Amino acid sequence: MANSTAPQDDATLRVAVLASGTGSNLQALIDAVAAGMLRVRIVLVCSDRPGCQALARAQAAGIATWARAPREFASRALFDESLFSAIADVQPGLIVCAGYLRLISPFAVARHAGRMINIHPSLLPAYPGLDTHARAIADGATSHGASVHFVNAALDAGPLIAQARVPVYRGDDAPTLGARVLAREHPLLVRVVGLFANRRLRLRDDAVWLDQQPLPQPLQLRDDDTLTLSGTPIDA
Repeated sequence: MANSTAPQDDATLRVAVLASGTGSNLQALIDAVAAGMLRVRIVLVCSDRPGCQALARAQAAGIATWARAPREFASRALFDESLFSAIADVQPGLIVCAGYLRLISPFAVARHAGRMINIHPSLLPAYPGLDTHARAIADGATSHGASVHFVNAALDAGPLIAQARVPVYRGDDAPTLGARVLAREHPLLVRVVGLFANRRLRLRDDAVWLDQQPLPQPLQLRDDDTLTLSGTPIDA
């Protein structure tokens, strides 16, 4: 397990990241921290795939890692007990699911309600689950994108925080559309984590609150990477 050497003070948001794949969203967070764009400390990166690239990215950045294969455990609940015990040890204020491909046990979701978010490659509630880009193309969608939401016990169904939209072009296939969406996922996730770092977001009564007011609709990411509410920029 690698040790993070990033500086920290009491105002710095401690973040744990869960990832199963290449970790490009994780890298976007790492880069934003290094550039001074995010006042957070990524204290742990966890994975259900011990050989995934996300772990290598974390280790290269000096961030502690935890990785176990689910087949080592008799049940999903036992795997999650081990995973979230490791997370509890680092006491994060926010858990970010960034390309984490396993359903999380209800007990873990309940324990971290309001402190766990997920980024998903579709404009939820459209296309929860897998193969979102192929499904959007098959449906003839003209707009697609990514969403960040609070995690609850249902699949990709937690309260929506923010979204980024991209067009679907004639001739797109799943890889080309997926690449276009992924490019917008990175700034979307960074901006949302920035709102958490500035203590501006919270979950209250199963609804998203921004600046002590209920959010009437998901924030939208403009092409210049600014989050907006009903067209008005939100300073992150």
